[in-house]
Amino acid sequence: MKHSEVPLKIINISKTFKTGFLNLKRVKAVCDLSFTMKKGEIFGLLGPNGAGKTTTLKILTGLIFPDQGQIEEFGYPANSVKARSHIGFLPENPYFYEYLTAREFLNMCADIFNLPKKEKLEKIDYLLNKLSIAEAADRPLRKFSKGMLQRTGLAQALINDPDLIILDEPLSGLDPIGRRDFREIITNLRKQGKTVLFSSHILSDVEEICDRAAIIARGKLQEIGTIAKLLSKGVKETEIEIEATKAQLSQLQKKWKIFTNNTTLSGYRINLPPNIPLQKFIKDLVAATITIKSIKPHKESLENLFLNFNMSTDQNSPTGLQNNKQSSPTGLQNNKQNSPTGLQKNKDKEIE
Repeated sequence: MKHSEVPLKIINISKTFKTGFLNLKRVKAVCDLSFTMKKGEIFGLLGPNGAGKTTTLKILTGLIFPDQGQIEEFGYPANSVKARSHIGFLPENPYFYEYLTAREFLNMCADIFNLPKKEKLEKIDYLLNKLSIAEAADRPLRKFSKGMLQRTGLAQALINDPDLIILDEPLSGLDPIGRRDFREIITNLRKQGKTVLFSSHILSDVEEICDRAAIIARGKLQEIGTIAKLLSKGVKETEIEIEATKAQLSQLQKKWKIFTNNTTLSGYRINLPPNIPLQKFIKDLVAATITIKSIKPHKESLENLFLNFNMSTDQNSPTGLQNNKQSSPTGLQNNKQNSPTGLQKNKDKEIE
């Protein structure tokens, strides 16, 4: 296969896990999931716990295999060496050799990619400084805070200068300053022409830095698009402040069957319901020489949109899986350990 400018293309992937007594029960973690990423974008994968986010990311990195479907990374199969040479991965709970220093750990990761010695040393120094852990570079990792370990994990994901960076819940567990720093790091990667895919349930961060996002629940794609497009689906009403006479207002009310008693210092405030075409209504205002003072759409937040999708899937779910991992009747447990490079070991028994 030839190299492609498309960083990631997923076509109808599905994954089912066996669970329960004697592994007789089957649970579909991912179901016919498809989407394509664009070069240089930050793409958010949203979903509650148990939605299939981590399972999807593990499939993309070759840690587990899908039951069906096709995945291409830069035109290469996801499990090929060429595809993996273009990606970097930070799992949600990376495991480190705690007696190594950050410098020793990154040196080991660089050796996996067979980086030349000079390039390796320059890259390690660059990442240590870029991620603000240079002062602690020779300190054992067991003495690192959560935020510093996350930075070290991100450094290993960037050691091979990947074109596609996959981050699983990178902002989870960080304090506000750490989250701000990570947001800046991720947006800087986009400025360098890198493509970033990250999963999260911290919706304010996704709304702030993502170009596009996909919402998944129960392993199924619920919605995909730009943040503006997703939020536009949740417009509740549009507040329009106008300067008009009582006669003009009366004509509007008769034609559009709207009613308002909201008066302002300069006129009236109309709450236009979403079923009335905004553009046509504005044209009527202009034709009637009515002065428009302001137009304010009242939208659902990304959080409310996310919760609405989650509630609808809860009501229709045939699996009966719960979002809370602790109370899940499937009994699936998180894999606590991951490989020293930040890639998680595949026990093929996990749903996240």
